[in-house]
Amino acid sequence: MKILCCGGNNGSMDMDSKNPKKGEEAVGEHSGLGVRHFQVFLLFFALTVAYALRVNLSVAVVAMTDAASSNPDFPEYQWSEKIKSLLLSSFFWGYVITQVPAGQLARKFGGKIMILTGLTICSVLTVLTPLCAKWGDWKLVCALRVVEGLCQGVVFPSTHTILSKWAPPKERATLGTCAYSGNQFGTILMLATSGVIAASPIGWPSIFYISGGIGCVWSVVYFFFGAGSPEESKSISAEEKKLIEMSHASEVSNAPEVPKDQLPTPWLAFLTSPAFLVLIVAHSVHNWGFWTLLTEIPSYMKNILGKDIKSNALLSSLPYICMFAMSFVFSAISQQLNNRNCVSTVTSRKLFNSIGLWIPMVTLIGLAYVDPEQSELAVVLLCFTVGMNGATYLGYNMNHIDLSPNFAGILMGITNCVANIMSIIAPLIVGFIVTDEHDPTQWRIVFFIASGFYLVGNTLYVIFGKANIQPWNDPPIKPRRNSTPQVESQH
Repeated sequence: MKILCCGGNNGSMDMDSKNPKKGEEAVGEHSGLGVRHFQVFLLFFALTVAYALRVNLSVAVVAMTDAASSNPDFPEYQWSEKIKSLLLSSFFWGYVITQVPAGQLARKFGGKIMILTGLTICSVLTVLTPLCAKWGDWKLVCALRVVEGLCQGVVFPSTHTILSKWAPPKERATLGTCAYSGNQFGTILMLATSGVIAASPIGWPSIFYISGGIGCVWSVVYFFFGAGSPEESKSISAEEKKLIEMSHASEVSNAPEVPKDQLPTPWLAFLTSPAFLVLIVAHSVHNWGFWTLLTEIPSYMKNILGKDIKSNALLSSLPYICMFAMSFVFSAISQQLNNRNCVSTVTSRKLFNSIGLWIPMVTLIGLAYVDPEQSELAVVLLCFTVGMNGATYLGYNMNHIDLSPNFAGILMGITNCVANIMSIIAPLIVGFIVTDEHDPTQWRIVFFIASGFYLVGNTLYVIFGKANIQPWNDPPIKPRRNSTPQVESQH
């Protein structure tokens, strides 16, 4: 991890890289908006739709089980807390399963077709949710949510696959942050509007009709204007296409012997690479802390601090508004550091990952010791903790593409699979620890565990993390005696 003098030669900037950064100067000269920015804009809305479809049931289930609290003119279901928990977790059963296969499929068929197919099916199923609840009660809704999770499992690996093709190395962190900030934007929209929609004359079914309908509109737009790579785009200029190709060529010393989508996947090399293993750790500890906050903080605020943020749309969405805003602040800082050649790529990744994990580590401990009379301070600390998490978009989140542009989608699928298993385990561990929701000492244990994960995970990432292309990005092709079967097996 090395900081360089601002204004230094960019070619010697990344001490992990073996090759000079040829062509990046050309990329830097293209300062205007291009087709790559429009593609990232479409990805931003893809992730907005994905998270809106993911979060909608969390708010709608309140109105579905208590019609008197919103609009009594619509159906009410007698679902127990156990059934509601089952419904809310069922999405992730399917979501975890398709993560790793999705990366491989995105390489084979292209990121566009995978994300388009996944979100289109998910959007249609969302529109059908009220009918499923009417026809099959909670069992059919649960099955529908599992299928939605299976469909959305392709989103992150496909997004990474597309970004690896479109984003020049110098713009990778900025463009990636812009795309992934759609996660928070979709969450904010649903948390802020669902309560209002449920209480309106159109009732809780419209939460699903509107979010699913918007998803269908996005699908149509992306079908006509989206492109998985510069080669697939019909509107990109020759100049922009050339500078993207030059910037990517500057990262590798030799061109692959076969088309990139036909390279064999080096699974063993992935799982024996220290740089990738610590990337799995960094992603997993982030998810542990983030989902601990997402699922358990409302209960902590209500039972310990006497503040029911679930019933307040502004308070419930405020932490994610902070994360959304701070992700752009950190992106601007990163871009300035990059433009002035102040830090190497690996230093930048570790710096922002440390901001996104170590600062929340401290504020979580502070949150555990806030007195009940200081509920406003607790809200500030919560917003600050979640807001600082936005820095990780410029840390581990883009590191998959740094290590291997050819297999970025598969790498994201692996880390996101493990990280989401951690997301499922974290609330269960909280349930074992917090037997009395009104006991602050038990909650402190929860916060200390999350802080400990942040400390250990990011320490390993700082020590072992890398940001240069790994040798297994271009695995050697094994010759075969009969070439015909080889060709057939690749299609």
